[in-house]
Amino acid sequence: MINSSLKKSDTIGVLSSGLCMIHCLATPFFFVATACSASCCSSAPQWWQWIDYFFLIISFIAVRHSTISTNSKLIELGLWLSWVGLLVFVLNAKFLWFSMSPNMKFIPAFSLIGLHLYNLRYCQCKTKECC
Repeated sequence: MINSSLKKSDTIGVLSSGLCMIHCLATPFFFVATACSASCCSSAPQWWQWIDYFFLIISFIAVRHSTISTNSKLIELGLWLSWVGLLVFVLNAKFLWFSMSPNMKFIPAFSLIGLHLYNLRYCQCKTKECC
């Protein structure tokens, strides 16, 4: 049961983080298409902006379930730090607390994918000694 739960949460985490990155990569192209088709609109539609928060919620659930069932405290810490980093970068894009490159959000997104994949592959043991 725990092994199945771990696989599902890590798979959901990888998919969620991957789709989040695709969303982030598609945003500039979306803005160019919007600017070319209707020059009166300077911002993205509300539904497009809310997708960020949807991915944050899904990834939070995946991280929570993965950290409950992982055997590695280092993976647990890494997953939470990556998720908090992603949260900070997404909120900073909205509220502009500090100046930074918009590409910085890819660091925690890639970290989440990598940590979920590592956890899926190596941290599914029945004992605590294997990770």
